[in-house]
Order: sequence, then C-alpha cells, then structure tokens
Amino acid sequence: MDKERDNINRNGGRLSDEEVVRVARHVTWVGFWVNAFLGVLKILAGIFGRSQAMIADGVHSFSDFVTDIIVIVFVGVSRRKANETYQYGHGKYETFATMLLAFVLAAVAVVFFIDGAEKSWQALHGVELPRPTWLALTMAVSSIVVKEWLYRYTRRAGERIGSSAVIANAWHHRSDALSSLATLAGIGGAMYLGEHWRVLDPLAAMLVSVFIIVVSVKIGKPAVQELLEVSLPADICRGMWDIIAHTEGVKAFHHFASRRNGNRMIVDFHIKVDSDITVEGAHHIASDVERRLRERYGDEIIVNIHIEPYAGQPVDGYGMCR
Repeated sequence: MDKERDNINRNGGRLSDEEVVRVARHVTWVGFWVNAFLGVLKILAGIFGRSQAMIADGVHSFSDFVTDIIVIVFVGVSRRKANETYQYGHGKYETFATMLLAFVLAAVAVVFFIDGAEKSWQALHGVELPRPTWLALTMAVSSIVVKEWLYRYTRRAGERIGSSAVIANAWHHRSDALSSLATLAGIGGAMYLGEHWRVLDPLAAMLVSVFIIVVSVKIGKPAVQELLEVSLPADICRGMWDIIAHTEGVKAFHHFASRRNGNRMIVDFHIKVDSDITVEGAHHIASDVERRLRERYGDEIIVNIHIEPYAGQPVDGYGMCR
C-alpha cells in the first residue's frame, strides 16, 4: 500500500503534484465519457430488449457520473500546497472523497439487493417476468468487457500516482461490470431456461450486491481510519523506530505518534540525546534522523521532533524509554 502512495513514474522518477492531478483527471474523464455512452446504450437496450435488469444496469452506469465528478474535484484539491488554514496540506480531501465513493458503492448495492428481493418475491408468487431479447444479452456482454477494461485502466493509473480515490473509482467500475454479469446471467437464464427460471436474474443481482458491499467496506475502511487518525501500520512504525534508534547520537526516544494525511505520512516523537552536547549538536542529530526517514519513506513525510536530555532511563528492544 505504501508503494501505491509513492508518486513514481515508469522511469523510476517522482511525479510532480501537477502531473498526478493531470493523470487522475485524464483517467477519470475517460471513465466519465465511457459511462455516459454505456448508460445511454444500456437504457435503450433495456427498453427495446424488454429487460428491466438492463435498464437498472444503465441507471447504475449513470451513478458513476457522480463518483467521477467527485474524483475530478477532490484529487485536484488534495494536491494543493499547505497554507495558513491547512498547514498539513489538503490530503484528507482525497481521503474524504474515497469515503464518499465507498458509501456510494454501498448505497447502490443496497438498492440492487432490495430490487432483486422484490422481483424474486414477485416471481415466486406467480408474477411473470418479461423475456429479454438478444439486444439486451449482447449489451450485457459488451458492458462487461468495456467496464472490466476501464477498471484495469483506472486502477493502473491510480496505483501509478498513489491515489486512493482513483483506485476506489476503479472498483466502482468493476462493480458495474459485476452488475452487468448478474444481468447477463438473468437474461441468459430467462431466454434459454424458460419462464420459471427468470428468477435467476434478481437472485444473481442480490448476490452481486453483497460482493459490492464487501468491496465498499474494503476501500472505505482505510479512508475512515485515516479521517479518525489511526496510526500507521505496525510494520511501517517498526521500520521508523529502527531508523530513529540507530541514528548516531540518539540515546533513546519516546512519545512516538503517527498518522496519515492523504498521501503524506506524519510522525511525531521525542529523542533523547547526551545532555552535555550543544544545542547545535542536538539539532544536527535531529536533522539526521529526519533526513534518514525521508530517504526511506519519501520527501512527503512530515517529521516533528522534540529534543530532550538523556537521564539514564531504561531502554527497551526498540530503543524506546518512558
């Protein structure tokens, strides 16, 4: 996940904030227009192909408009420089956008589940569901292919620029592909298995809705944790402890705290140094610690260090003291 947060281009160089925003907006606009085209075609195919499932699938594609707009707006805001109001930068705007995307995914899944349950109930009580045509079936196959391509295209771009919001939007594209898969199963069953098997369409939609909810939790949980300022993963913290403890001049450290702000990591801690050295010497040690952390975790990391004199306190295996 940390590699995903690094803005690295194909040649190994670090991307500028302007390049990150450009890539994010480009891939999102591509998705925006693809969703517009698919949404119109799906609704038309549903109307003329006698498939309510396809019409609903088309409406689902139009819901991607909202998420695309959120990404376009929030990714640009999140890369703005720090100012007097946002002294740690605007990174949490992107985190907030990711959380919104997760909630949209979950809301769409609930709508699918309720609609599927209603249609299943009707079918089980003798209501005859309409028999779709080849037009709807062909559109379902086309939608799966296009949306899976769009998912892979968007996810690659999101991982390249380290944008959780773009990656979350990629998963929204895949949820649309999965809904089309359920639609395909329902249409195929209705066309070839007879009237009594048309209930497969709403049942498949209910199953996919559960998967979409799982995906929304997967991408939404880290965003919520970041907004609540949950600490960095344990392996990253231990790596930082090792760097701090093994920097020359550091006798011990304590009061370590960490969190994320968008694509930036923020760490605060106190280091204890020899009480006989000068202020300049202590400052040099603190600067060395910060330099080593930046070399390991990137220039975006924010490091806040407080210097204290070492008074012989017991030190644990990580170099920490009370």
